[in-house]
Amino acid sequence: MISYIFKKSFYSFFVLWGVITLVFFLYNILPGDPARMMLDKREDAEQLLIINQKYGFDKSVTEQYILYLNDLSPISFHHVSKDSFTSLNNNKYSFYSLMNFMDYNIVLKTPYLRESFVRTGTKVSSIISQTFKNTLILAVSSIFIALFLGLVLGVYSALYKDTIFDRFILVSTSIGMSLPSFFASIIIAWIFGFILNHYTGLNMTGSLFEVDDYGRGVVLQIKNLILPTLTLAIRPLSVIVQLTRNSFLEVLSMDYIRTAKAKGLKKSSILFKHALRNSLNPVITAVSGWFASLLAGAVFVEYVFAWNGMGKEMVNALELMDLPVVMGLVLFISAFFVLINLMVDIIYGFLDPRIKIS
Repeated sequence: MISYIFKKSFYSFFVLWGVITLVFFLYNILPGDPARMMLDKREDAEQLLIINQKYGFDKSVTEQYILYLNDLSPISFHHVSKDSFTSLNNNKYSFYSLMNFMDYNIVLKTPYLRESFVRTGTKVSSIISQTFKNTLILAVSSIFIALFLGLVLGVYSALYKDTIFDRFILVSTSIGMSLPSFFASIIIAWIFGFILNHYTGLNMTGSLFEVDDYGRGVVLQIKNLILPTLTLAIRPLSVIVQLTRNSFLEVLSMDYIRTAKAKGLKKSSILFKHALRNSLNPVITAVSGWFASLLAGAVFVEYVFAWNGMGKEMVNALELMDLPVVMGLVLFISAFFVLINLMVDIIYGFLDPRIKIS
């Protein structure tokens, strides 16, 4: 089991390293000078030189890449000279010194995602910590609704196979799986937040916490969670319904189910204790994958509904060419996705004896 966990962790590390490398070089071949973007119309030669030296823009791409990896790595090397670009900076890192090696300090630290170009002095990690909780609330709410409704509709669709209800569910879920998030967001916001606003009382846009117009400060607006949650839940709901239906039908055709019927067990016991329980494996796999995917899939949904999460922050950063924020958000979402998949693989290694563990 230890070797299995090590192997999966090793593969996950290389996947994450590949993402870091790809993201870094993609954004370094984009047109534009980061130093000039930071100064906007206030640029002069002296200020450009200072910023290029401060952020390492005057170095080659290879050197910048090595320095970027050094910033991201939990264990990093820093020159003892205070004038070096790689010297330790208390404003950048929270660190613990491990040892000295020649002219370098080896430290254990929190990963450093650099600072925003637009919000001078604001760390990317701070921006992520402010927006991640809203995205997490949205993702958890969506996957909960998708899982609950998906299991119920999938089971009923299997029990009433080939009926009008079953055909309606299959057609609806097929449309739901192919429906683009940005299109669904616009349609749902327009119908329920604008046309039917008099009946629903829901807003087209809004976040979980908003500043009250009557001077009551920041107010919790639960109703603003409804429309983006339902929109984001459409695709995972469609997948879970079809997986549950197909898996449930497959289990119902197995010999041990027929044996249970021959023994005279109650129908409810056969369906829920034996059939449903054994048909959940593919559903669990789908839920784990979709939960991580919802963080990335929330980009368009959050932007359309003006939900203050990582997705909306990423779109704003792209519009302003705030590359450190974009890179930090992409890497954070990728790391979260890799971590979730690693945990699922390890859990399956413990639970499923059919998995070969060497």
